[in-house]
Amino acid sequence: MIHFDPLYFLLALPPMALMMWAQWRVKSNVAAGGRVAANMTGAAAARLILDRAGLQHVRIEPVEGELSDHYDPRTKTLRLSPEIYGRRSAAAVGIAAHEAGHALQDATNYGPMALRALAVPAATAGGKIAGVAIMGGFLAMWIQAYSFASPLILLGILGYGAILAFQVINLPVEFDASNRAKRLVADLGIVDAEGGEWVRKCLNAAAWTYVAATLSTAATMLYYILVYTRMNDRR
Repeated sequence: MIHFDPLYFLLALPPMALMMWAQWRVKSNVAAGGRVAANMTGAAAARLILDRAGLQHVRIEPVEGELSDHYDPRTKTLRLSPEIYGRRSAAAVGIAAHEAGHALQDATNYGPMALRALAVPAATAGGKIAGVAIMGGFLAMWIQAYSFASPLILLGILGYGAILAFQVINLPVEFDASNRAKRLVADLGIVDAEGGEWVRKCLNAAAWTYVAATLSTAATMLYYILVYTRMNDRR
């Protein structure tokens, strides 16, 4: 029962191609935007945005890793990678401003962000369960133990459903943070017109990676739903 299935590749290839394109766009735009000067470093830009919003209590810390930048709402800490924290470039301030946008969302109780926090446990559990359950289901199909295969495949589908729900909820959170960043870097004079254009390019490219990841999960989930349906039709 475990064999090459053209249907999987038919569903998976388009979002996979989109993801590869989006990742290339992010790397190329960040590299090009990194050569466009800004008036301050990424860390200074984030600090300015936070202070103007009355968020002096939010800490900014360097963190290891490439593009590992993130905001932690539990500790009210904004962490920036080395190439973002200390560089004076359009790419650096754009990414830092995006993460500061998440801190602003947190401070204003932005609805989708609160909903995303509620979805995290289910998505985490779904991520741990989905792959194991699907593998177990295919193994059960291979030995023709269909009474075990069906519930395992269904459990895997539910796991992917939890991941997909989180990713869908996350889209407006990321888009809103980027929109805030584009506006703030211009309003606060962090970049000039050219720098603002490169901030827009970097953040728009990053947004496509979230869209591609969501479509990839949806395609994978759809494939296993079809497998589950075909399996039960044959019984």
